This record gives sequence, C-alpha cells and structure tokens, in this order.
Amino acid sequence: MSGRLELWLFAAQRLTAMILAPLVLLHLGIMIYAVQDGLSAAEILGRTQGSIFWGGIYGLFILAAAVHGAIGLRVVLREMTTWRGAVPNVIAALFCAAVLLLGIQAVGAIT
Repeated sequence: MSGRLELWLFAAQRLTAMILAPLVLLHLGIMIYAVQDGLSAAEILGRTQGSIFWGGIYGLFILAAAVHGAIGLRVVLREMTTWRGAVPNVIAALFCAAVLLLGIQAVGAIT
C-alpha cells in the first residue's frame, strides 16, 4: 500500500473516532435513562419511530462505526497475519459492507 493511502486511512480512523465518542456517550445516556424509567422496547420504539433526528443520529453512528471498525480490522489483519496486498483490504471492505447493511436495517426499524 502506498504511504498516501495509509495516511488517509489513519486520518479517517481518527475522524470516525471523534464522531463516535460523543455518539457512544449519547447512546449510553439514553439507554441508562430508558432502563431507569422502566421503558419497554415498545415504548422506546413508539418514541423514536418517524423521527428524522434519531434516524440521522443513529445513521451517522452506524456509518462511523462501520468505517472505524473496518480500518481497525484491516490493521489487525496486517499486523497479526502474514496477509498482505488485497486480502486484508477485501476482508475489511466486506466487514464494512456487512456492518452498514445490518446497521441500516436496524436504523430503519427504529425510525
């Protein structure tokens, strides 16, 4: 891989980390609030369905998590295996696509 690509992937992973940090805290706060108030899954869905705001928040969360995780998986595969070239890239791309697909389905269920 070229040094330029590695630099872009490094920057993308740091950017997605900066996006994920507040979104994870928001998500945890919401979950704690929901559990303490004794909300059921049906009540939570009743509050979120049809909300463009929550769909956007969780859509961004999924996008950032998919990119961040795929880049991290690529790095781990390159460091922990003898795989080089396209193999780690293909596995990371498939992982990213799977997370995006499953995440979009989940977001679609709550909005």
